[in-house]
Amino acid sequence: MTPTMSSLAFRSMGSDCEVTVVGDRAAELAERAPDRAEALESRWSRFRGDSELSLLSAGRGEERRVSADTYLLIEHGVAAQRMTGGRFDPTVLAAVVASGYDRSFTDLPTIIPECRPTKAPGCAGIELDEATRSVRLPMGVGIDPGGYGKGLAADLIAEMLIDSGARGACVNMGGDLRCMGDPPSGGWRIGVANPFLSDDLICVVELQDQAMATSNRLIRRWRTGTTERHHLLVPRTGKPSTGLIAATMIAGQAWWAEVLTKVAMIDRRSTRQVLSLLGGEGLFVDADATVSHSPNWPSFAVASPGPTLA
Repeated sequence: MTPTMSSLAFRSMGSDCEVTVVGDRAAELAERAPDRAEALESRWSRFRGDSELSLLSAGRGEERRVSADTYLLIEHGVAAQRMTGGRFDPTVLAAVVASGYDRSFTDLPTIIPECRPTKAPGCAGIELDEATRSVRLPMGVGIDPGGYGKGLAADLIAEMLIDSGARGACVNMGGDLRCMGDPPSGGWRIGVANPFLSDDLICVVELQDQAMATSNRLIRRWRTGTTERHHLLVPRTGKPSTGLIAATMIAGQAWWAEVLTKVAMIDRRSTRQVLSLLGGEGLFVDADATVSHSPNWPSFAVASPGPTLA
């Protein structure tokens, strides 16, 4: 018997999101996803002054007890900064704001005044106390959850659905997605969009209990004076990355897949070296539309593209 499947689209974290659930209570469980996403956004959004991250970032270096979700987000961000040698850095908040991205992107003017790049301060001074679930950010250090927050949201929502009785779940948070459990008939098939032609697919991949994330510097763009800017910044300089146009990564968890996309986008030359150390498979699109991939990427490709879930 073909298992029951239900899909639900919703908006969260400034992105189009979708959840697909497999199981006898698929429709009921799918309805829980937006509420869980809203709870995470209320804790993590840098555009909400009362969010846990905003209060931490605006603090004066005092220690604050935070929710389990927020502690996990910061803990993952600090670990990723260390593991990637600073190529990924969650402390880019001041750099992002200095670049002009100081409000929700839907409210951002097309052209804003010229600004000076600000480098990320790094995670060295961040203190985490797992026993009390407390965090201390040095004064002037702020966390921008950015893409990895969406990836972690996909992981947490998928885990919630499975723990609640779903046989399978695929959660897509604006292009960062996590697949868990039994897939629908045909498998978890995910389309990788062409960054130059949004209605065109480069390929379709089939995932098992895995995650995928994509970063694309053609979507969130604006100008400061005569300079074109985008939201993917090099932590050590605060300047926009200039290498790849887009990167798609497959990994075990969506937050980590998102971290790997940032590594690829920010430091294209070291991508192969970093992936060999950190794991993951990737598909990369250069400015001239050339497509390349890591050695094992073809093992995920579907020979005959069919219906896709994202």
